[in-house]
Amino acid sequence: MLRLLVLLLAMASPAAAQPAEEVVLGLSQDTVRISTNFDGSEILIFGAIKRETALERDPLQVIVTVAGPLRPVVVRRKERVAGIWVNTASVEVDSAPTFYAVATSAPWSEVISHTEDLRHSVSIPRAIRSVGAPMDVLDSQAFKDALIRIRGGRSSYQLLEGAVTLRQQTLFDTRIAMPANLTEGIYPTRILLTRNGRVVSRFETEINVTKVGLERWLYMLAQQEPLLYGLMSIAIAIAAGWGASAAFRLVRSS
Repeated sequence: MLRLLVLLLAMASPAAAQPAEEVVLGLSQDTVRISTNFDGSEILIFGAIKRETALERDPLQVIVTVAGPLRPVVVRRKERVAGIWVNTASVEVDSAPTFYAVATSAPWSEVISHTEDLRHSVSIPRAIRSVGAPMDVLDSQAFKDALIRIRGGRSSYQLLEGAVTLRQQTLFDTRIAMPANLTEGIYPTRILLTRNGRVVSRFETEINVTKVGLERWLYMLAQQEPLLYGLMSIAIAIAAGWGASAAFRLVRSS
């Protein structure tokens, strides 16, 4: 009897672990190349939902996230002291994505619950990790909010509610606009399927952002030969200044 029970559990466990819906994903491009004339890019993310069972009564929702490389960042507060704007306090955010976009198939409150957002770190605030703050800073959350506001104004952080088109609970697509100021690196991309605010399935892939041409050469020179890069920058600055001065004298004498 015990052997039969173990056999039944072994047969049932793979099926129980298998999600009822899975994502079959496609990307218009999995590599973004940054050149000297790069002014941004747009990624088309599309896919289908594969089902092992019949269509359920409660509808699915789709969330797509694209995150840039994580970097620490210092957020400073400026205040006016004696008529001069000065830095009065600062908070170091331990880890923040250089780019983060989250697109949904419905309003945010309908696609994921607060608990699931905490578990999977989906929203923009949850993607930013800020552990500690100086003892004299009592409103450290304000610094995190300021970072989100500033990067949101530069299109580096995007919340795109309703930007995912979901057709007949099977096909979905969305477009993510990536700005010109992208950081080179790997951009993890996630697709989450939710039902009644709960994540029922997820799929992960990557988009590679890399510099090419002159941009790549300058980047590698700065990383591998910083002294040479600095001397070259100074020489270019001197040459540009001398050229502008010579042109100004020529204009005045004519």
